[in-house]
Amino acid sequence: MIGIFLITHGTFGESLIQNACHVQGRRPPFFAQLGLAAQDDPSDLLPLAQRLLEEVDAGEGVLVMTDICGASPANLALRLLRPGHVEGVSGLNLPMLLRALTYREKGMETMIAKAISGACDGVVNMSRDV
Repeated sequence: MIGIFLITHGTFGESLIQNACHVQGRRPPFFAQLGLAAQDDPSDLLPLAQRLLEEVDAGEGVLVMTDICGASPANLALRLLRPGHVEGVSGLNLPMLLRALTYREKGMETMIAKAISGACDGVVNMSRDV
């Protein structure tokens, strides 16, 4: 099973985890988050991020998900990536996370593709598309 590690601004990651647990009825295994506060130096959090990454890695890799590309959480995530084993995506939202959780046993490439499509497919004009 591919692990999932969220690195986000503030409590956004924990809120997403709570919502994903609500939808799925349980807390999935190999699933963690790290929230950065405005005063945090990402370099200071690197050892903690590495430890959390190791905790969610069951041997099949980890998908690191961040909220905004180019911001501090994403910059920290970039320091953890190891192509083929630790991959990263940004633009994190609840549909993306739910797709990642659903496809985490289908291989990293499939999981990433489904997560990204989930993020995009989750954005709809409700007055026209629903």
